[in-house]
Order: sequence, then structure tokens, then C-alpha cells
Amino acid sequence: MSPETLLVIADPNAKYLGLLRQISKTVRIIVSNQTEELQEACPAADCILFAAPNLADTLRAIFPHATRLRWVHTLNTGVEPILFPDLVASDVVLTNARGVYKHSLAEFVMAGVLFFTKDIERLLRNQELNVWQQFDSEEVRGKVMGIVGYGETGRRCAELGQAFGMKVLGSRRHPELSRDDPLLEEVFAPGELRKMLGRCDYVVISAAATLETRRLIGEPEIGSMKSHAVVINVGRGSLIDEPALIRALQQGSVRGAALDVFEVEPLPVGHPFYRMKNVLLSPHATDHTPGWRERAVQDFIQNFEKFMKGQPMRNIVDKRAGY
Repeated sequence: MSPETLLVIADPNAKYLGLLRQISKTVRIIVSNQTEELQEACPAADCILFAAPNLADTLRAIFPHATRLRWVHTLNTGVEPILFPDLVASDVVLTNARGVYKHSLAEFVMAGVLFFTKDIERLLRNQELNVWQQFDSEEVRGKVMGIVGYGETGRRCAELGQAFGMKVLGSRRHPELSRDDPLLEEVFAPGELRKMLGRCDYVVISAAATLETRRLIGEPEIGSMKSHAVVINVGRGSLIDEPALIRALQQGSVRGAALDVFEVEPLPVGHPFYRMKNVLLSPHATDHTPGWRERAVQDFIQNFEKFMKGQPMRNIVDKRAGY
């Protein structure tokens, strides 16, 4: 049975939704961010495009009434806000925007690597003070990058790291999937994480946020790192024990951190990260590049065409695993 109704949970005035005109005119498209309208429309919905992260509770509320629903797609990569029990237990397929933002995230990772390798903070400080001070800087070439969560984003980081001459290590839940990856010097299972961390100059966190990965990088893991190691997080803030990282940064147990995501967002005024010269801070904006939402919608449209034809879709989420 071909889908007849697509329910889009989003601001109806969002310009990027204009791309949905590419979808067949036989499909009824309803766009709303009003709870009453969504409740009224959901029983007819064959699929839902979720594009309003602030309305996760609304999706949860209307879901039991969406009796025709077969598929939910989110324009985000992280699915934890919408993995409520009813959806997880149902036969409804969930897909996400995995891989859509990998290029920009990997570029931020390399920006973090260069920020510390070339001591950019010192360059900016000296420029501001009108100080001409030559000093020796390091080379990226030969440094070891360890990637925690070797998915699409992690692999893109590996590509850029290798292009700079770095040695790349990876850690993932199913290491057998990357045993023959030419980008990796070695791949580690979750139980071998600390072993990998002890070899890294740069630790890239790009894992999904699940119950299993909450505070995956805690005090023992940070303690296993080299004193000159730099932590770079483009995954989720919940993956790192922030108080433990702050202590390590203050005590010099690790060299620095480049962070795009945080446990609490927006980062509260007065948070220690704001005052730390050994922290490169991005306000969870690394994936906000020109056309980022349009690319995400285009990715959905391609999946929608597969859905209509009964073909296997991309980026299906394992709802019980959480990614």
C-alpha cells in the first residue's frame, strides 16, 4: 500500500520544507507545530517527518493515536529524545540523518587538532598584545587519533586524520565490522577502550548517546590518557563525565579539549569551560553549515522514495540499541 499522508512536525513557515514539493502530488502533506492540529491529523499519517526537537513530548503524546503509522524519520542524528517506550516496542520503522553532518563535524575535529598542535590560542593572544614571539610548534603528522564510536562521522574523521599523516585507532561496539578498514591501524572492542586511550594524542568522541554510553569517558578513562592528550567531542555531551574532565583540565592531567556538545545546553553562564584557555568551545553549532537543513530534508526525500517503492531504506535505527 502506497503512503497517502505524510505528517511533518515542524514550523510550517520553515523555508527548507519547500523541498518537500518534490514528493509526489498524490501524497497528502500536513505540516504543523500545533499540538491540536497534530492530534487531529495523526490517525491518517502513514509516516511522520520529525523536524521540531522541542516537540518530542508532542510526538510521544500523539503516537498511540497514529494507527496507520509505519515510519518515523528525524532530521537529527541523535534519536534519544524520541526513543519513548511505545515507539521502541512498536513495528514502526525509525530512521535518522546519520551521516548528513559528518563532513562538518570531522572538519571541527581537525580544527581542534590544529588548534592545539599549532598553539592557536598563543598566536591569538600574542597578536592581541602586539607581541612578536617566535616559538616551536608541533606537527600533526605522526600523531595518534583515537576515535570512540567509529560510525560514519568517525570514519570521516579518520579520512581527514590520515590525510594529515596521523595514525588512526578506532573503538566500536562491533569491532569485527572494521577489521579490514584501511584507515585504521587497529580497532578495539568496548572492553579495550582504556587500552586504546592510553595510546592517543587526540581522542575523538563520536559515539551515539545510549544508556550504555552515558559518561563512557569517565575518571578512569580520562586517567588512562596521556598528559598531553586532547579530548574532542562531536558526539553527545552525555558521553563525557564533565566534572571529571574539568578536574583533569585544571590539574593538567590532559592537555585540552575541543567541545561542540555538552551535558547541559545552552552551556550555563559561569560554567568553567568558558574561562578555560585550554578549551576550544563551540555552541553545538558545528553542523550548522549553509544548507544543512536542506541536505537533511533531501536525504529524507530519497528515503521517502524508497519507502514508496517498498525498497530497503537507509539509516534505519536499531531502536533497542539506540542508534
